[in-house]
Amino acid sequence: MIKSFLSPLNKPNILLLTTSLFGLSACAQINDNETPLEQPKNIIMVVADGMGPVFPTAYRYYHDDANTPLVERTIFDQFYVGSASTYPATESGYISTSIASGAALATGKKKPNMFVTDSAASATALAAGVKTYNGAIGVDQDKNPQLTVLEWAKSIGKKTGIAVTSQIVHATPASYIAKNVSRKNYNPIADDYFDLRVNGKLKVDVMLGGGTKYFIREDRNLKNEFVTAGYQYIDSYEQLNTLSPTQPVLGLFAKDALPAELDSKQKNRLTTLTKTAIKQLENENGYFLLLEASQIDWGAHSNDIAYSMGEMKDLAATVTYLKSYVSNNPDTLVVLTADHNTGGFTIGARGEYKWQPEYLKNLKSSPKAMAKRLADKRLSVDNLSNELGFALKSEELKKIEMILLEHTLDNHTGDLSKGKIKNKLVTRYYGYIKEIINLRTNSGWTTTGHTGIDVPVYAFGKGKEMFAGFQDNIEIANKLFTLMGKK
Repeated sequence: MIKSFLSPLNKPNILLLTTSLFGLSACAQINDNETPLEQPKNIIMVVADGMGPVFPTAYRYYHDDANTPLVERTIFDQFYVGSASTYPATESGYISTSIASGAALATGKKKPNMFVTDSAASATALAAGVKTYNGAIGVDQDKNPQLTVLEWAKSIGKKTGIAVTSQIVHATPASYIAKNVSRKNYNPIADDYFDLRVNGKLKVDVMLGGGTKYFIREDRNLKNEFVTAGYQYIDSYEQLNTLSPTQPVLGLFAKDALPAELDSKQKNRLTTLTKTAIKQLENENGYFLLLEASQIDWGAHSNDIAYSMGEMKDLAATVTYLKSYVSNNPDTLVVLTADHNTGGFTIGARGEYKWQPEYLKNLKSSPKAMAKRLADKRLSVDNLSNELGFALKSEELKKIEMILLEHTLDNHTGDLSKGKIKNKLVTRYYGYIKEIINLRTNSGWTTTGHTGIDVPVYAFGKGKEMFAGFQDNIEIANKLFTLMGKK
C-alpha cells in the first residue's frame, strides 16, 4: 500500500488526502468524566533542531552581562516547563553486519534499540505522535502514512504554515506535510507539498524558507503550479512587505538552505519570517504554525560553537517576539522543544574549569565563511583577526600560512579539479578556525553526530500546563491533537 501511496506515478489517485486515511492512534483521548479542555485558537510549534539542554545554558552564559554579579536569565528560562525523551522505533538501531548475521537475530530476536534518533524520526514523532525508524517522513515503522497535527489543523478549518531556516523540504518541516520512506527523497517530498491534499485542499497556506532548486526543476516546476493554484510567490525578503493577506504564499529565499545567521544580510531571519507568517495566517478560525530553527543542529554537527550560538541568538529573538504576540493574543499556545541533541557539546573542556563565550561576540561572519574567503584570497591572513574580533597569536597566524603551503604541495600534481582542490583548502581552513575558537572559548565536543539525551520543553500561552514535567516526544503531538479537539 505504501509504495502505491508514495509513487509519483500513482499520485493522481491520491490527491484527496483526507483524515479517514489514517488511524486514530496518534491522538490522546479525553475521558467522558474529564473536564473539556479550553482549546487555544492558534498553535505555534517551534522545533529547535539539535538543541539539547546544553545549548540554552550556553546561550545564557553567552548572553550574560559581565558587569553584573549574577548571570541573567534568558527568554528561554522564562518558559521552561519540562523535558522530553527522543528515542526512535526499535528498528532504527544501527547494527553491524557481524551482529546482524549472528545467533541473536537468527533466533528471531529484534534488533536492539540504539536510542539515538535522527531528525526525520523525531519530527514524525512530534508531528504525528508515532515512533518510527530513522529517515522516515510522516510514515510509521511499517511505512504506513500517518496523520499529522498540521493536517488535522487544516481539516478542522484552521490555516496552516511553516517558516524554517533550512530548505522547506528538509526532515523537520517535511514530516509535518509529506509522506515518504526516506528523508533523502527531496524532489518527491516537494511534490507531496502540492499533490497531497486535505479534503481536496492544499495543506499549507504559508511556506517560508529555502529550497528553490526543489521547486523549480527540469522535470517539474512546482513554483508555477502553486502560482496557478492562487499562491503568491516571493524570493526576496524585501517582498515580504508586498504580500496580500488574503492569498496563500510560497516564499523561497535561497537555492538550498538560508545562509547562516552570522552570514545573513537579513539579520534575525527566522524572526522576520515568523512575523510575516503570523500576519498571513491570522483569521477567525485560528492557525497552526510550525517554526524551525534548523541550523543550531548544523553548527553542532560541525562542532562549530560560533555557528550554533548565532542560531540560538536568532531563536531567542523569535521567542521574544512570540512572547509579545501571546501577551496580545492570549488564545495562542507556543510550544518549543528540540528534536534531539547534536554534537555532545560541553561547556568547558580539557580539564579546565572555564568557558569564555566573549570570544564569540564580535565575529563578523561565520567560521566557514571566513575559510571560504581565505581560500578565495578575498580575506588576508593579516585581516583574519579583525574578522574574528580577537587577536590571533603569532603561532596561529603561522599555522594558517602553513596550511596554504601544505595544501599547495599536496595538490601540485593536478589530479583533482580546481573546485575539489579549493574545497579541500576550505575544509582545512575551516577546521583550524574552529579549533582556534574551541580552544579560546574552551568548548568541548564528543561527536559530530546526534546523542540520545532528553531535550528541554518550553511552553507559554493557553494550554501550556499540558506540557509540564517529563514526557516522550510522541506525547507532545498527542497533546496538540487533544487541544485541537481530536478524540
